[in-house]
Amino acid sequence: MALAYSEHYTVRDYQLWEGDWELIYGAPYAMAPSPSISHQRLEQEISVQLYTQLKKCSNCEVLTEVDWQSSDDTVVRPDILIACNIQGEKLTKTPELIVEVVSATSAKRDELTKFELYQQEGVKFYILAYPEEKVAKVYRLHEGRFIKEADFSNEQFDFKIKECDLSIDFSQIWPN
Repeated sequence: MALAYSEHYTVRDYQLWEGDWELIYGAPYAMAPSPSISHQRLEQEISVQLYTQLKKCSNCEVLTEVDWQSSDDTVVRPDILIACNIQGEKLTKTPELIVEVVSATSAKRDELTKFELYQQEGVKFYILAYPEEKVAKVYRLHEGRFIKEADFSNEQFDFKIKECDLSIDFSQIWPN
């Protein structure tokens, strides 16, 4: 009988790799070439809205394309996140909100693998933004499980992180 063998990598291995990778539960995932222009525009629109509102919230900030190390065998690079009380230059604390801009090459990882990871790690809000369809699926963590708030296209989503009231006006973010 043949034994199934799969390699398991750690952050130590990850730090030696060239190129852009994510490491999820010890499994490496190559990141696609740079994001499309519509992806980058969408990321920028959401980031600017959140950044502007978080100026009054001194303990939290918006970061884009930053590595988040959640364990010794998991490092992901969300498109956008909000993290609070950041210490040092490496993000190891669970973000409050994560936004992934979904493309054909990232859909499975964003909708399944990262969905489960972010839920397990206690991310309070997870937004999957689909630029082609001009819709965002918003999830809120409730009793350890993501519950879908709604699909947003032209609506505003209001939410609270720590002591800060925030919103995303989805009618303003979609690329033309």
